[in-house]
Amino acid sequence: MDVTQAQHDVRRVYRGGFSGPLVSAVIWAAASATYSWGSPTAAMAVLFLGGMLIFPLSSLVLKAMGGPASLPKGHPSIALAMQSAFTVPLGMLVSIALGALEPSLFLPATLIIVGAHYLTFISLYGMKAYGVLAGILVALGATAIFALPMLRALSGWIGAAVLLAASIPLYLSHRAERRTP
Repeated sequence: MDVTQAQHDVRRVYRGGFSGPLVSAVIWAAASATYSWGSPTAAMAVLFLGGMLIFPLSSLVLKAMGGPASLPKGHPSIALAMQSAFTVPLGMLVSIALGALEPSLFLPATLIIVGAHYLTFISLYGMKAYGVLAGILVALGATAIFALPMLRALSGWIGAAVLLAASIPLYLSHRAERRTP
């Protein structure tokens, strides 16, 4: 199988990948609410544990829509998808350690990690839109850490909004590709 066909399969099965950012937006909103009205430590747990549920919950969204919800066994893109997914919880160990020292750095640091993980989606899906999403999330996190510290507490909410907004064009691109012969 060539790369172009593999990318097409990934876009088709995962409907442009829209369900991942959609589910992520909900988890980020829950973590941000926990950070705002609970505690930073609890927010770290919500985002870390909730992050582990993104793929299963995204699959449930796809199943509810009908059609396939996963690539066929042995598909060449499965390994890249799994490798990309595992970078987030491993990277979050760093943002959790940073957040233990300075809680206001946890959410923006995690935005950088999540944004960086979307870079592999450019190759996985064959979609430049994931580069835009990665750039926005990384820029948001870096800005909150280094340039505008007053954004740190809001960065999770902003990240949730960015992820939610990104799910729309991802889904629409899937629908447009599906209509194209």
